[in-house]
Amino acid sequence: MEALFKALEDEFDNMVDFRRDMHMYPELSHHEEKTPEKIAQFYKDLGLEDVRTKVGGRGVVATLEGGKPGKTVALRADFDALPIQDAKDVEYKSKVDGVMHACGHDVHTSTLLHVAKVLFQNKEEVPGKVVFLHQFAEEVIPGGAKFMIEDGCLDGVDAVFGAHVISTMPFGKVGALPGAFMASGDTFEITVQGKGGHAGMPQHNKDPLTVATTLFQSLQTIVSRDTDPLNSGVVSVTTFNTGQPNFNVIPDKVEMKGTVRTLDDETRDKAEERIKQLTKGIADAYGMSAEVNYTRGYPVVVNDDDETVRILEVQRQVMGEENVIDIKPQTSMEDFGYYLEERPGCFFIVGGTMEDKDDVYPHHHPNFDVDERAMINIGKIFIATVFDYNSDAK
Repeated sequence: MEALFKALEDEFDNMVDFRRDMHMYPELSHHEEKTPEKIAQFYKDLGLEDVRTKVGGRGVVATLEGGKPGKTVALRADFDALPIQDAKDVEYKSKVDGVMHACGHDVHTSTLLHVAKVLFQNKEEVPGKVVFLHQFAEEVIPGGAKFMIEDGCLDGVDAVFGAHVISTMPFGKVGALPGAFMASGDTFEITVQGKGGHAGMPQHNKDPLTVATTLFQSLQTIVSRDTDPLNSGVVSVTTFNTGQPNFNVIPDKVEMKGTVRTLDDETRDKAEERIKQLTKGIADAYGMSAEVNYTRGYPVVVNDDDETVRILEVQRQVMGEENVIDIKPQTSMEDFGYYLEERPGCFFIVGGTMEDKDDVYPHHHPNFDVDERAMINIGKIFIATVFDYNSDAK
């Protein structure tokens, strides 16, 4: 194992180069063209023969057959970027206007590629098979994972593992949580239809803002009054649009958009039901109509208990007991939950705070960046997991 870790460390400069090239040339979800081509070419240049492209649309799946008997372990990385303007003053700043890797997917991709390289170069020592899943469109509902699974990316796979670098988590720290870890992510769009007109003569109109503002306040009671205090839930209205720029015109309609995050299906179902009930009831009370378009997004990321115990033990062995920290469930969402609905596995996190920076920027921020040494930590945990999973193979 130490020899494999040393080989991965020797790849660090190459890992940085690939990551920074991705960072400079990001591609949005469902518009990834050059990125999957580069990923596939990387595997072909290694000499790996089992490489599938356009999996589920734009995914890439490569399979390595080791020289020793064992089970099949899948490792996953995502590669899409976000519609955010890169504001960092660095040499690898995004060259694509309005698009950047603001969530670490470039880190995940480069890590997985170089883990594959190290394992391929030592394949006679590798047990079982390792499937490298490179996923598109993680950032946009319904998520690329769903389509890749439908296209057979998990066929023959016994367990699946993934990692996420966290910019606000200290570098060198790692963690994993059994059970519900990351929230489901749903979206809703509400259109309130009124009757617009002159703002100075409201008696002739039906002001949809009265419904929309009342509804805005009432939606908060879904969490405060309709949700078990021991369960987690978030209902956030993020867009409020009248389409009316004039001060003296009551709009004809109001459009509201938002998101719902929950960590269990009961709370999820209740939130959807209450959004629809409140919308209809308030609109009826004011003599107007309203329509709700509710879209179910990613499922809850539910880590398998046994595989999380495995990951935590691997993290202790690789990083040291003192660097494995307790973590709590998160209301951010991740479509890795689709994989875990199909196979046992674990999605874990690795710290990436940049030690030499005064400010720590969260994910999806224009100044987002991480300590690139996190790639070594993720990679070592991936490699150790492949071997540990097969240590008890029958």
